[in-house]
Amino acid sequence: MKLRIGLIGLGDSWQTRHRPAIRMLQDRFDVRAVYSPVAKLAENAAAEFQADPVDGYRAMVARCDIDAVMVLQNSWLGWLPMLAACEAGKAIYWAGDLDFDPAEAQPIREAIDRSGIAFMTELPKRFAPATLRLKELIATRLGPPQLVFCHRRVQHESNHSKPKCVADNPLHQELLELIDLCRYVVGREPATVVATGVSQTVPADYESMSLRFDAHESQPAVTAQISCGSYIRPTWHEAIGFRPPSAMQICCERGVAFLDLPTSLVWFDDAGRHLESLETELSVGQQLLTQFYRAVTSLVRNMSDLDDVCRSAAILAAARESSRDGRRIELA
Repeated sequence: MKLRIGLIGLGDSWQTRHRPAIRMLQDRFDVRAVYSPVAKLAENAAAEFQADPVDGYRAMVARCDIDAVMVLQNSWLGWLPMLAACEAGKAIYWAGDLDFDPAEAQPIREAIDRSGIAFMTELPKRFAPATLRLKELIATRLGPPQLVFCHRRVQHESNHSKPKCVADNPLHQELLELIDLCRYVVGREPATVVATGVSQTVPADYESMSLRFDAHESQPAVTAQISCGSYIRPTWHEAIGFRPPSAMQICCERGVAFLDLPTSLVWFDDAGRHLESLETELSVGQQLLTQFYRAVTSLVRNMSDLDDVCRSAAILAAARESSRDGRRIELA
């Protein structure tokens, strides 16, 4: 069974993630229509996939030959394409803005719930081959996590160069993904957060937080330290790529692992060093689209993606409250 899809927006990851994955999974996906605020991009993508360029997202979701829509770009449209797809009863793959304020997102959740559609949020760090292999090692060789370090160094952007549709804080999306990655790897929810923000500008150009996961049954307590910064200026061209930190360092009961997403993993135990290059595994894009295909064609409905994003957003909001007030925040 082929899933007939419409593409809304062609973002920064179109050429590197989404386009190759759709081509590799052409036995499961059939692109029927493409909409982009940049008409030329829509025309080029539509020609490649023998699809129709359309003038608007509402015209797309109303088509009877569309089973699902893939929103692949942050834009001024915000959640409007999602609401339109809910009204039309079309499944949604959401790779747009992850800034789901838990309170404001409640109407969105209700709309998705009422429509009965399949919904999936793109969380690429979860489905990186290195992350999936780490989960296997935790279950088999490394044992339960005890201490986690995540750091992300991003390209500095001036406020004048950012499009208005992007969140004011350039670290926001990265921090949400890192929080989600820690929750996914540890396998349970944090109990407390304490955070600091260091900045010479508003918004902060560096933020850090510490999440505390309580012990649970046979699992030990875990501390996860997360930091993200855009403190390297664009004019320092060679500095941004110099000795980038590992996406994750994790100390477990029987060993330690270092992840360089998406495909590199080095881990150590009593037997020594183990280097794994996972280039031959399914790419992140293929993993994500395969999960989406299963979500749409399965008889079991899964709303956990939206719950995960809202939960990570709530943790980030609590972390910023902690930074402002200088205190540890208990997470509900």
